[in-house]
Amino acid sequence: MLKKRADIRQEVRIKRRQLNAETQQVQANLLCQTLIAQIDLQHDKHIAIYLANDGELNTTPFITWCWQNNVSVSLPVIHPFNKNNLLFLAYTKTSIMIKNKYGIFEPKLDVRNIVPVPNIDIIFTPLVAFDNNGNRLGMGGGFYDRTLSSWYKEYQHNKNIKPMPIGLALDCQKVTTIPCESWDIPLPTIITPTSIYNFDL
Repeated sequence: MLKKRADIRQEVRIKRRQLNAETQQVQANLLCQTLIAQIDLQHDKHIAIYLANDGELNTTPFITWCWQNNVSVSLPVIHPFNKNNLLFLAYTKTSIMIKNKYGIFEPKLDVRNIVPVPNIDIIFTPLVAFDNNGNRLGMGGGFYDRTLSSWYKEYQHNKNIKPMPIGLALDCQKVTTIPCESWDIPLPTIITPTSIYNFDL
C-alpha cells in the first residue's frame, strides 16, 4: 500500500532531524565538494539556493565558495502579493536578512535586488523526500512547483532550458515511491552527499 504524502513527510523530517551536528557538518562538506565539481564557471554565473532549515543540509559552505569564485547567489523570498509564490533576491555578505512567516531567514525585499528567474542558471531546490523517478516532495506549500511549472513545459522540448533545477538532499531522504499530484514538478537531477541521480523526465 502506497504511503500518504503527509506520512512520508513526517517520517523523513524525523530522520533528518535525528542526525547529530557532527554528521550534518560532514554531510554538508561532502555536498559542497560534489557541487563544486558540478559547477561550470564558464556558464554557471548565477545560482539560486536556499538557507538550511529544519534539519536540511547546510548550504553555507557552498554559498561561500560561490562568492569566492564570482558566482552570483540569490535566495528565495516569499512573494508579498502572489500567494505561495517565490521571488529570488541577490544574496551577498552584506544583505539585510529578516525572518519570514516560517521562521526562515531571507533577504529583505528590495525591488532593486530582484533576480528574474530566466537570468538564473541553476536553481538548487530544497526537498523533504525524493523517489526513484525524480519526484520531489516539498513542505506542501507548492512554492517550487509554481516556480518551475513554466520551466517544465519548456523542458519537454528543450533539455538545455535554464534555469536548470537540481534538488539537494541527504541520503536518508530517498524513498521508493512518492504518490504524485498533477501539479508536482519532478527534477532532472538530485544530488546527495554521496550520489548524483539523473532522471529521464
